[in-house]
Amino acid sequence: MRSTTLPRLGRATVPPAAPVLARPPAETGIVHLGLGNFHRAHQAVHTAAALARADGPWGILGVAGRSTDVVRAMHEQDLRYAVVEISPGRTRVTVPAVHTGALVAAEQPDAVLDALAAPGTAVITMTVTEHGYTFSPRTHGLDLDAPAVRADLRGDAPPRTTIGRIVRGLQRRSRGHARPVTVLSCDNLVGNGELTRRLVREFTEALPAAERDELVPWLESSVAFPGSMVDRIVPATTDAYRNAVAAHLGVRDAVPVPAEPFSMWVMEDRFAAGRPRWEAAGALFTADVEPYELLKLRLLNGTHSLIAYLGALDGRDTIPDAVARPFIAEAARSVLYEEYLPSLTVPADIDLDGYVGQLFDRWANSALGHRTRQVGSDGSVKLRQRVPDPALLQLRAGRMPHHLALTVAAYLCCVAPPAGFSPGPHATAMVDPARESLAATAERVRASSGAAFIEAVLEGGLLGDGLPEHPAFAARTAELIDIIVRFGPAAAAADALRATAKAVAPLPVESAGRPGA
Repeated sequence: MRSTTLPRLGRATVPPAAPVLARPPAETGIVHLGLGNFHRAHQAVHTAAALARADGPWGILGVAGRSTDVVRAMHEQDLRYAVVEISPGRTRVTVPAVHTGALVAAEQPDAVLDALAAPGTAVITMTVTEHGYTFSPRTHGLDLDAPAVRADLRGDAPPRTTIGRIVRGLQRRSRGHARPVTVLSCDNLVGNGELTRRLVREFTEALPAAERDELVPWLESSVAFPGSMVDRIVPATTDAYRNAVAAHLGVRDAVPVPAEPFSMWVMEDRFAAGRPRWEAAGALFTADVEPYELLKLRLLNGTHSLIAYLGALDGRDTIPDAVARPFIAEAARSVLYEEYLPSLTVPADIDLDGYVGQLFDRWANSALGHRTRQVGSDGSVKLRQRVPDPALLQLRAGRMPHHLALTVAAYLCCVAPPAGFSPGPHATAMVDPARESLAATAERVRASSGAAFIEAVLEGGLLGDGLPEHPAFAARTAELIDIIVRFGPAAAAADALRATAKAVAPLPVESAGRPGA
């Protein structure tokens, strides 16, 4: 039977034997900003599993920014969708059934603000990706020069930015019942709770004096911003996953979500108005999220980026195809153990060898087929969260982080390739907000030398403020770009591996940080 002839997934068509993770909740307690695949495969699944063990008013109202596709499909399917957990030996299909509504902020802005301000809303969660926070890459402060931020501060139209929506919703809340609320970032940002708190406060401080003075005391007393770490590999939806739902459940689902079996969620237990019993669904609560956060951002995400860029340059469509290449697996192990691991403290309850082994198993999940172009997209935002601090730790100790330089070199070859060099279709398909500015920089300075291009990119703040103080890093990155262009990514990875193996002693202090050191 063709899937197009099957009944549409919905309240009445979920098969009785289908694993529905929870009864649909009657009340909304969570408003989630960012109704993408990750939320629907992670927070929604954890919440549904928690409600299956302990009832509560914790239904989720999902809010998409602009895209209507998921919202329309969820309404047509009675807010149901399937999660397809897939690994080489097994496919498991579940239906979370935890959403109470779905909105599009660009089309229903007032309804979104009402939801954020509703008395029953106790938690506001968000997965809007790193660049959805509208902060300056140099200062990590709110980008007050961004036109959308300026418009949101004027308040002459519905807010367009995530921070603007949150503040205007909190403002409406404080003027009404003024009940406490928690704002929980679930994005891959270092110190995401503190960052969100600071951006909300900076937006509020930039409001007219009367609005600012009205809102600030309530923010300080009634709004919590706990930190969190989230981890699950969630690829894009394809027809293969729609067909899997049809085969397993006998229904047609327009918006299923593929995901690996692994899922992890770590949070600070600082909630202003209650929360679901997420610990009953496997979430971990701790007083200090940062060690888990850095473990994930660097060992998983940082290494994942290197795999994606080398893989794309090597013509590999998927992460499993890429990490199956011995030179890419070797580069991944080297950057993980030699350059990322020394920059963090492994939490006491994490078995490092087991964790790393699990990472490679996850990357090698050929049934999932996470695409290099997806992992490699938005690198200008992602890499500044992952590369600078570990690189600076090595450079300040007189050591060259060859594989972090390789990460930057491979990234730039993918999104800002030298003239005459084709990075291949998978790199070309990567989406990056810095593509145009990097191309302009290349046009301006690349003719002088490759190192001049890298220095200009770093001076422009691509990776924060510290790396321009170490021109040797720019010189090494330029060398690796030249090797990629002339001989390919495998040769560049081999060069980085040889140089790492030879670095048995620190660079002389007087030469550390100079070109050619």
